[in-house]
Amino acid sequence: MFMLMIGFILFIAIIGFSLSDRKELTWPEKFLKDTSGYVQQWFYKPAGSIAGFFEDLGKLKEVYEENERLRLLAASYARDKVEYNFVKKQNEELQRALNFTEQQKQMYNYNYLIAQVISVSNDANNRTMNINLGSNNGIKPNMAVTTVDGLVGLVSSVTPFTSAITPITELSEESPTFGSIAATIEGREKDSFGILSSYNKETGRLVMTRIAETDKMEIGDTVITSGLGGVYPRGLRVGTVETKQVGDFGLTYTASVKLFTSFDHLTEVFVVQPPVTEEQSK
Repeated sequence: MFMLMIGFILFIAIIGFSLSDRKELTWPEKFLKDTSGYVQQWFYKPAGSIAGFFEDLGKLKEVYEENERLRLLAASYARDKVEYNFVKKQNEELQRALNFTEQQKQMYNYNYLIAQVISVSNDANNRTMNINLGSNNGIKPNMAVTTVDGLVGLVSSVTPFTSAITPITELSEESPTFGSIAATIEGREKDSFGILSSYNKETGRLVMTRIAETDKMEIGDTVITSGLGGVYPRGLRVGTVETKQVGDFGLTYTASVKLFTSFDHLTEVFVVQPPVTEEQSK
């Protein structure tokens, strides 16, 4: 009974002590609190790491799916950009072609047939290029062919669906199929005249002869076809005068002409159709 009473008294004392208004914990409470906190951290950290690992796995899947979407979007953007650049370039070329033909129509009322170059022959004895238009499209031999920049050559042969073009770089006085071209200077058509007689393969320039001594042709002038001879329509741009010198006999001048047209990677040309006269229609 004595021990029970002592225990009961201690129990009441502990309850009263714990319920009292204390400012700090006792050392046994501090010991138990620190011990439990130390033990908890060893359980909390692995549990947090494991939970974070599975959470990162879920996020990793989301990142992978997002990367897939971004990759497809980037590929689509690259494809659309290439297509846009192609369409833009084609639109600019067609716009230039439209402006060119409209300008020429207003000057001389020619009809220009747009054709694609489908092949080029590098045979030294037969340098020609073939286009995808033929007699079914109204193409005839000896029609002039040009680009937006300048004269290309002459139609040499025609089939129903294709035509062969002899380029102006094959121009020669000895050629039975590609004779000389009557030419003049743009803006001074009545005061200037010459003959584009040949092409110098070494210099890459046309040779213009029979220029009168009184001709006021100057370096930098634009050479165009004069229309004389009935083969080349008048007003087709050829090139610029690069040099001018006295001819062989001292009575006339000769000049070298730099072509406007570049024959590297030539893909599109225009076949010039002069207006049909009443006699031709009959």
